[in-house]
Amino acid sequence: MKQVTILVPTGNVNLSSVVGTLEILTEANEYWKKNGNSIGIEIRLAGVLEEQKQNSSFYSFNPVDVTVIKKHDLVIIPSIVSAKGFANLITDNKVLINWIKEQYKDGAEIASICTGAFLLAATGLLENKTCSTHWQAENDFRTLFPNIDLQIDKLILAGQGLYTNGGAFSFLNLILLLVEKYFDRQTAIYCSKVFQIDMSRDLQSPFAIFQPQKNHEDEVVAKAQSYIEQNLSEKISFEKLASKLAVSRRNFDRRFIKATGITPVEYMQRVKIEAAKSLLERGRKSVFEIMYEVGYSDERAFRDVFKKKTGLSPTDYKLRFNKESSFF
Repeated sequence: MKQVTILVPTGNVNLSSVVGTLEILTEANEYWKKNGNSIGIEIRLAGVLEEQKQNSSFYSFNPVDVTVIKKHDLVIIPSIVSAKGFANLITDNKVLINWIKEQYKDGAEIASICTGAFLLAATGLLENKTCSTHWQAENDFRTLFPNIDLQIDKLILAGQGLYTNGGAFSFLNLILLLVEKYFDRQTAIYCSKVFQIDMSRDLQSPFAIFQPQKNHEDEVVAKAQSYIEQNLSEKISFEKLASKLAVSRRNFDRRFIKATGITPVEYMQRVKIEAAKSLLERGRKSVFEIMYEVGYSDERAFRDVFKKKTGLSPTDYKLRFNKESSFF
């Protein structure tokens, strides 16, 4: 029987990521037993405090002390936030972070849900590896962990006994993946039907909203960002823009990447696609009209960039999110 531990870190733990995980794993256990097998896993909630009250004050956790559990096969870190920021969240959980690292060294697999990736990353186990987290936390994560390859479009990334996933309720897909590994494919399919989870999802990019990094002090880059955002329909020449800002193109690119984490071209594409998404969501304009409005004249180029950033074609995106496609 495998030992599964759901952690309760210090901070405001997302209740759904704990309870949802517990419910799916419990259902998998019951289904496994009904099919003539012995219990597949034993599940515990564990932490470093006897009682963990949450900010909402509506509920609290009473976890088992992690130090009394002798064996862990799988440790799951839930989604968690701190009113003081992610850096403080890491400071508040130093003991637990060291404990997670030791469990991995002793052979346990570690899975982080959503922003739980901050605690996993703080162990150093993700250095020079790929991972995912909620798209809203992208800028904070890149700032704190520049040596980790954050792939914000991915729903789940796994390797070497480490699992990370995207934001919010995408954790359901991660738990199904773990059910398949710790039980079997049929049990995962059963759970997907009981909890009505789409097993085919592999991207969070259709749901992501671009959040430009503006928490920097480079005035030249700030002016460039403003220019790009205010001139969506233009075909911007970065040579001319750099000249207008009285810097060389090479220096401009270097400063832009340092300040925002992405190239000027990438920034322009993401701003234009975000504007296109908004127009597709709320209006009746055709894809061609929107394409021209955000500064593209080549249909193939627009569709290719749009799909690269969202995982969907412009037409499919409109069908999914346009208000005229809703039930009400």
